[in-house]
Amino acid sequence: MSEATIDTVNFTRMREAMVASQLRTNAVSDPRVVSAMARVPREDFLPENQRTLAYRDTAVPIAHGRAANLPIATGKLLTQAQVRATDHVLLIGAAGGYAAAVLALLARDVVAVESDPALATLARTALSAYSNVELIEADLATGAPKQAPYDLLVVDGAVEHLPQALIDQVQPGGRVVTGIEDRGVTRLAAGVRSAGGFGLTTFADVDCVSLPGFTRPKTFTF
Repeated sequence: MSEATIDTVNFTRMREAMVASQLRTNAVSDPRVVSAMARVPREDFLPENQRTLAYRDTAVPIAHGRAANLPIATGKLLTQAQVRATDHVLLIGAAGGYAAAVLALLARDVVAVESDPALATLARTALSAYSNVELIEADLATGAPKQAPYDLLVVDGAVEHLPQALIDQVQPGGRVVTGIEDRGVTRLAAGVRSAGGFGLTTFADVDCVSLPGFTRPKTFTF
């Protein structure tokens, strides 16, 4: 058995262990999400020197202070999102492209936004086989307004503040799932945009990587 074959077998076993011990035991209960995460080789979406860490239940450093989100955080976000096969999805924080690949198996198409040039290059290569994913290198807080409106917004990381510019790219009735960071504590939250407004409700306390560019605006005080 060649070294490459051994590596493939080992990664497959680690992926199966992730599904069994991290996802199924932690309320990642949508069978489509579980199946997609069991199929996508997470190691392909990490820098080569970090691939052995692909299935750890912790954040994996990838570049310039960024880290790949924890599998359990991504899995819970996508479970809560109730992704539909007809969904046009905006993904913020593509990183190496893993969440975009999982979404590509669940939705009609995905517009994935990444601001870091090195990560965008990694993601573009790793996602080359996913014809229904468009990768855009842009500021995360800006999103991809030209491709709006979206049925679903997924922020694969934690933000202090979700900008109105992103919410406006979701059509009325569209769903939003994101991580929220408040004084060093991260939670997962979800909401539905309506004609009358938008709000988020937290649904899980889960470790989640922080995304740059989403600092809460400072309020003016005398």
